Amino acid sequence: MEYRKEIDSMGEVSVPENAYYGAQTRRAVGNFPISGLRFPSSFLKALALIKKHAAIVNLELGLLEPDLSNAIVRASDEMMNGTLDDQFVVDVFQTGSGTSSNMNTNEVIAGRANEILTGKRGGKTPVHPNDHVNLGQSSNDVIPSAIHISTLQEIENHLLGSLGVLFKALDEKAREFGSIRKIGRTHLQDAVPMNLGQEFSGYASQIEKAIKRIKRILPDLSRLALGGTALGTGINTHPDFAKRVIAGISKEIAVNFKEAENHFEAQAAQDTSVDISSALKTLAVALSKIANDIRWLSSGPRCGLGEINIPSLQPGSSIMPGKVNPVIPEAVIQVAAQVIGNDITVTMAGQAGVFELNVMLPVIAYNLLQSIGLLDNAITVFTEKCITGITPNIEKCSSNLEQSLALATALVPVIGYDKAADIAEKAHKTGKTIRETAIESRVLPEGEINRILDKITTAT
Repeated sequence: MEYRKEIDSMGEVSVPENAYYGAQTRRAVGNFPISGLRFPSSFLKALALIKKHAAIVNLELGLLEPDLSNAIVRASDEMMNGTLDDQFVVDVFQTGSGTSSNMNTNEVIAGRANEILTGKRGGKTPVHPNDHVNLGQSSNDVIPSAIHISTLQEIENHLLGSLGVLFKALDEKAREFGSIRKIGRTHLQDAVPMNLGQEFSGYASQIEKAIKRIKRILPDLSRLALGGTALGTGINTHPDFAKRVIAGISKEIAVNFKEAENHFEAQAAQDTSVDISSALKTLAVALSKIANDIRWLSSGPRCGLGEINIPSLQPGSSIMPGKVNPVIPEAVIQVAAQVIGNDITVTMAGQAGVFELNVMLPVIAYNLLQSIGLLDNAITVFTEKCITGITPNIEKCSSNLEQSLALATALVPVIGYDKAADIAEKAHKTGKTIRETAIESRVLPEGEINRILDKITTAT
């Protein structure tokens, strides 16, 4: 590989000849060979969006020459389109402010802008990564703003859509199964009867509430730290810079972003990120509960609960012929575990706000965006490959219901708790049903017993 020389404040660095980035990015690559993890394209697009509108506004404010601004805008557009993604080579685990990723962005955009203007890739002339691309900005306000922009976009453009489809699918199943009676369960033991539709209505309600929780936080995500520069005072930036850049960003992606109400809070803390991560965790917990219930309810096919059927998608065993497993619910449960772990990371990172800056911004960005992406994909797969294909096993629901000892509960108002408990105990010992045992015990006329038990086993 051929190299060229680039210079930063610490001296000379060898940079690959074909790279758009410069010395600071190269140093960061050498300093942080930790995980091989890189930021997703949504985060890079948010950074490019900030740089693009910063260049536009700085031109309008008379702080940047037209040819430099135009070249930066063009390079930023290319970055937003993903054509420069291979130039973002800094590890997620880096300097806590995200300065290395901000400088990676500044250098790539400057390097590409210089190529546009001169035909020569990289360098600092005529477009300088700090003086021109980063004009009016600091890593300390750019990275928190990019976190908010990318998180909000991914939630609004993807996650809320997939959640809405899942809610609709569960709600439709709740209506479809509304007249199917089955046994309820508490403590994994038989409880009183219910409708299969009622069970699914609980799942639908969990998703509906998850949507509301996430939407509640979106207004806070729409507040951007831009304009605070180093620590919130706005040093070295024009007083109109932030509001004009934010207005430009808002217009381009049709989201109503606003400047942070308090720049010191916006840069020293990441409470909004912790808040949205918590909402994603709660969603993950809900999905895990729903997926686990579906595994249990579809267990069998002959020796389990078997009250519902889920789509058969692939062979389930390398040794047991004919075995089919609930693979989609299992994938969802694993995603939920990852998201819950990510939330712990974001929570710990939220505690790293020390004086005027949080110093775990990169790991916050990575974990938030990973959680959103995993949830979005898992929810889509769960809905399409499992939920919509669920059918009831009416015969099994009825059989399980009639066999349940919990039916004795329906006799309590007429014969009392103790007599009903005695019937349940006898039924358990003999292997007979509550109906059979009650009739044999002659605690009530047979017709009355059937009327009471039919009322709870066939009611809609």
